[in-house]
Amino acid sequence: MAGETVVLGQKVLAPDAAPAPASTFFIFGASGDLTQRLLLPSLYNLANEGVLSDDFAIIGVDRVEQSEEAYRAYLTEATKGLPGSCDVGGTTWSWLISRIGYIAGDFEDPATYGRIRERLEQRAGQTGNAVFYLAVAPRFFAAISEQLGAADLLKEAEGAFRHIVVEKPFGTDLPSARALNKRLLTVADERQIYRIDHFLGKETVQNMMALRFGNGIFEPIWSKEYIDHIQITAAETVTVEKRGRFYDATGALRDMVPNHMFQLLAMTAMEPPNSFDADAVRTEKTKVIEAIRHMKPSDAIGAAVRGQYRAGIVNGQAVKDYRAEQDVAPDSRTETYVALKCFVDSWRWNGVPFYVRTGKALSARRTEIVIQFKRAPGVLFRHLPTALKPNVMVIHVQPDEGVSLRFAAKVPGRKVRLSEVQMDFKYTDYFKAAPSTGYETLIYDCLCGDPTLFQRADTIEAGWEAVEPIIDAVAGGEDEVQFYSAGSSGPAMSDVMLAQDGFQWLSLERNRAP
Repeated sequence: MAGETVVLGQKVLAPDAAPAPASTFFIFGASGDLTQRLLLPSLYNLANEGVLSDDFAIIGVDRVEQSEEAYRAYLTEATKGLPGSCDVGGTTWSWLISRIGYIAGDFEDPATYGRIRERLEQRAGQTGNAVFYLAVAPRFFAAISEQLGAADLLKEAEGAFRHIVVEKPFGTDLPSARALNKRLLTVADERQIYRIDHFLGKETVQNMMALRFGNGIFEPIWSKEYIDHIQITAAETVTVEKRGRFYDATGALRDMVPNHMFQLLAMTAMEPPNSFDADAVRTEKTKVIEAIRHMKPSDAIGAAVRGQYRAGIVNGQAVKDYRAEQDVAPDSRTETYVALKCFVDSWRWNGVPFYVRTGKALSARRTEIVIQFKRAPGVLFRHLPTALKPNVMVIHVQPDEGVSLRFAAKVPGRKVRLSEVQMDFKYTDYFKAAPSTGYETLIYDCLCGDPTLFQRADTIEAGWEAVEPIIDAVAGGEDEVQFYSAGSSGPAMSDVMLAQDGFQWLSLERNRAP
């Protein structure tokens, strides 16, 4: 029951939510990086919170031939090396690892799904619920779903659910996204499909609705009348590492913009939903993405900057050229950085530019939403040597979640002098938040059948439609990739794009405050 105290080892927890229904959680790609780094730690954290049923079970599915005991030992060893992760010697880990099983099999072999059915039949006494998490390469999304459908594993008995969780990237362009949606919807209902975006599991992203719609001081000024422009940044210090084969065929635009970046944009710009019902919230977000102005390919060249990192220094470590990375073509035109200017053609946001940027091998790891308000009239302060700066609100998504607000104040003294001051709210200062990967909320919601933070088919397709002109311009060779040094803020043309409008990016090379 919600609020019931649960004892796990030496830790006493009072969960703020009821335990999720009992279910069998199948992970396709059970030996992969995503499972080790994010899914297992997330499930551990949920177990530590006491929100997993005692009849919960995890079944890994992968092509690697190994016993269940060997798979458990593999997970234990892999988890030991993760920073700030699970206590593999504690009670919670013992509870979780004892509920992990394994099925060896090829994803495209019907016999694999016969073994999955056998496991579900064995667990029929505990639960008929099942989640199929596709932590695999995108080329397997449709194939696995169709095999599940052919084996009748997606058919829901009365009182039981069957859910599919699909990772990104969901398609590589608009036609492929539509084709993938069509194949998935042939074997499952929309309500069974959970298209996951881990950014939406971040507390600060979810807090956007509370910030805007729960405070009377913000919503009245959240519009074109008061806001000058909005910047959305997802900067990474990491390179492509060992993902060159995937990344060189994908690039920053496809990897990040139609999903992560547009979801942040939608949360920022959405209208108040009528309720917290999943479809009410998702409909308002979809309206925003559908309202993003569609560009002609010729216009896309001036509204987007693509960059690629060259050798440099990141966090004191030498980084080689992107083109010298493993499995990257020596003449690659793939972007590792992209910035674009877009408009939301709605009554609230007409004429307000949204600047979006994301990239790898940059000078700082920072995901944030910057709201720059219009400058106050400076008539009273025209005698001052410098003009008033605009007020800026920064919503920090990661690594340090919270909200900052910059405004002007009088400097103590006989004369009137102004200075910029900072109010800074950090989640860790006010709330004792449990360790989080960003996946915990999403996994819990999937187990409970709440799709609010997941994307619908129409949302996915609207995102691809908005970036399609840029993809077409790249395919036609109509733009050139700009180079930037690893450890910098990105290509110079990205700064020029904002400077032409009289703005500048909020610097990445700064402390938390704007």
